[in-house]
Amino acid sequence: MRLLLRIVAALGLLLAAASATAETLSEKTLKDIVTRQKNIFAQAEKDKDHLDEAWLRGELQNVINSYDILIQKSPDFAAGYAAYGLLLAKVGMTREAAGMLMRANQLDGEVPVVKNEMARLLAEDGKVAEALPWLMSAVDLEPKEPLYHYHLGKLLTEGRDELIATGQFNRASLDKAMLEAFQHAAALAPDDMAYAYRAAEAYYDLATPKWDEALAAWSALETKAKPGIEQQTIRLHAANVLLKMGRRDHAHALLVMVTEPALQKQKQTLLDELAAKSDK
Repeated sequence: MRLLLRIVAALGLLLAAASATAETLSEKTLKDIVTRQKNIFAQAEKDKDHLDEAWLRGELQNVINSYDILIQKSPDFAAGYAAYGLLLAKVGMTREAAGMLMRANQLDGEVPVVKNEMARLLAEDGKVAEALPWLMSAVDLEPKEPLYHYHLGKLLTEGRDELIATGQFNRASLDKAMLEAFQHAAALAPDDMAYAYRAAEAYYDLATPKWDEALAAWSALETKAKPGIEQQTIRLHAANVLLKMGRRDHAHALLVMVTEPALQKQKQTLLDELAAKSDK
């Protein structure tokens, strides 16, 4: 649902840009379709425990039919293809989605949400090297959108070996770009714990550890976390980093503070590691 809301917001900006003058019939039609689409997914989210799948399929098919009519009547309307492609991608019609997004990009090559979605589809198809230029374009076009920086960090992490093999990166330059991407996402959305959490986790992905920086990241995150399981999960990470730094007493002090039942298995794993290090 969160991704859908981002998509809807992006489409709203896209339409606003297209409507610098009087709203055209195509723009009005697209706004109506997107509104229907948003309402359908909102209702599906509300009813998720008792969702009528047949109802959802029927409603989405009606929306798809509306998109088909829109692009038939307005074959040069980039926003229509973009919105259609995003919907098709969301419902799993990836080949059709890519075709719509490519057409949108041909008509207007400066729509960041199109670039980002094309990158995602290519990456999920295992075409990491092809995905990277699309994602870099999204970042360049909308550098203050945290989602694009987050996706860049994710692509660099998951496609590391393929990207290094192309010669575009060595391990050090890729690690630097990956870490910076996650940090940019976190900085651009300071109230979003998910971005900050992934930026702290990124230190585990580095070939050359930066444990002092990692500890600072987890410590800063703890101050923003909710008391209870969220905060104690972060303490487990901080304790893990402290163990890697050889600061066993400090690690033990943090582990003692982890009392949530759901975290006891992870806590015990670190306590066992601490005991093994102490015996040496």
